[in-house]
Amino acid sequence: MVLSWKANLPEELQAKIDKVDKMIAPRLAEIDEQILHNQQRVLEIFRKHRVGEEDLVPSTGYGYDDIGRDKLEAIYADYFKADDALVRSQFSSATQAIAVGLFSMLRPGDTLYYLTGTPYDTIQEVIGLAGNKPGNMKEWGINFKATELLENGEVDFEQAKKDLQDPKIKVIAIQRSLGYAVRASFTMEKIKKMLKFIKEVRPDVNIFVDNCYGEFSECEEPTFYGADLIAGSLFKNAGAGIVKGGAFLVGRKDLIEGAGSRLNVPGAGKGEGATWGYLRDMYQGFFMAAHTTGQAIKGMIFTAALCEEMGMNVAPKWNDPRTDIVQTVTFGEPDPMIKFCGAIQHYSPLNSFVDPIPYHQDGYEDDVVMASGSFTEGSTIELSSDGPLRPPYRLYIQGGLSYEHVKIAIAHAVAETFYQD
Repeated sequence: MVLSWKANLPEELQAKIDKVDKMIAPRLAEIDEQILHNQQRVLEIFRKHRVGEEDLVPSTGYGYDDIGRDKLEAIYADYFKADDALVRSQFSSATQAIAVGLFSMLRPGDTLYYLTGTPYDTIQEVIGLAGNKPGNMKEWGINFKATELLENGEVDFEQAKKDLQDPKIKVIAIQRSLGYAVRASFTMEKIKKMLKFIKEVRPDVNIFVDNCYGEFSECEEPTFYGADLIAGSLFKNAGAGIVKGGAFLVGRKDLIEGAGSRLNVPGAGKGEGATWGYLRDMYQGFFMAAHTTGQAIKGMIFTAALCEEMGMNVAPKWNDPRTDIVQTVTFGEPDPMIKFCGAIQHYSPLNSFVDPIPYHQDGYEDDVVMASGSFTEGSTIELSSDGPLRPPYRLYIQGGLSYEHVKIAIAHAVAETFYQD
């Protein structure tokens, strides 16, 4: 008996999928090699740090002398080739980790500067560019500057060199992934160039990288080349869909100490923070991260290839370099965008019976449509999609715990959007 998962799809679409499978096979093989490289590094680090069952025992209360937590943070620091790390369930999101990191490095009168243009919506609220919520940087007297990107989405180094003459700039930030922008995410090759530029022009400042969606997407990380502090989420790449919450900061020892004091209190710093029942998930998630991130990337390569085969505008294209788990598809109008997003929801393991409805979400300026039938709320290493209802009506698709799930869901999303009346 020959089984085919494509049997219920239109014959024309089945033929397109067969064509795509053959076309992307060499690219998927390259990702498999990348997974092996990153998995070997993680395995060797686990062996080096002699991880044992006793390291998975959680702490309670203040969390003093939590051996498993401290070892996990040493593992993160080792993988990212940094001094220290703060890996905590007490972070409600990567946005909180970013805010903690930035606030810990900045003082009233200082200026935060973004080399990669104005950051995405939730960080704009942290800064005070939008929302005007209490406690933002503007309220604390912290200033903000950015050099907007060139029309081609690249950094305007010539203008940045002039802007960086401001002596009040104390932290320079780089946003690796695209957020809700129309630019491409920045590969490590481009980030290396940015880091080199900053160190030549302003060697006195701290360099912060918002690394969300980027961990394990390549074989290198920003801290390999001089980033002083980076942030990421535990319910994105580094948690592999296993970790149920939290985020991390990795970087220079004094900056991690400062962030620990900001997260907790001066004096206790990173010495406090109980792990309750989460250590086992955090260890296992980090061990699985290379594989799961690779699965998501393979799924996004398939998504790009099939949508491009349908004549759609996608970025990155299937054979472009990848530096995160995000794929964008531009629809040009709201109805097909909402329909495609809805189909992804319908082919999710949870809440497949729900129809996504655009709504106003805290932290965003426009109505947002979102599909996320994930086991962990807000997990974007699990297959999800979202996008603001504004031109050019671009859907941001990300994640996938398995390549197979992404392939099935995207194929049916294409079928429901383009092959049904």
